Amino acid sequence: MILTPAALAFLADARRATLATIDPDGLPRLVPICLVLAPGEAAAAPVLYTPLDEKPKTVADPRALARVRDILVRPDVTVLIDRWSEDWTELAWLRVAGQAALLEPDAIPPGIVAQLRTKYPQYEAHDLESRPLIRIAIERAASWGAL
Repeated sequence: MILTPAALAFLADARRATLATIDPDGLPRLVPICLVLAPGEAAAAPVLYTPLDEKPKTVADPRALARVRDILVRPDVTVLIDRWSEDWTELAWLRVAGQAALLEPDAIPPGIVAQLRTKYPQYEAHDLESRPLIRIAIERAASWGAL
């Protein structure tokens, strides 16, 4: 599915999402993420970026996070973005699947860190420039509801 303009807008505006990786036992591993859509991405080939920020983690090295270990072994991932409302005419979800990669700081495209800081002002206090992040090249998408 090529992402429609409505799906792209829903994705770009999302404040949070859930990243699903596959653990060593073949089970899904789910983690909430912050994300940005790469600027200027066409509906046919969108790319998401999610940081490995300085919020407290179970390990000191972000490269040792379970989601990162999963991606390095099996880069197939899914991201779910949803909108809940008591008014069920506003319910919607978008599920995108693709290939994830760990990008070291020197490989992060220009402007991505600034885009993350614009969307999430909390990142002003985080040293995102010295930390890797996850790049997700979207290959498939499905949606439902009032995107």
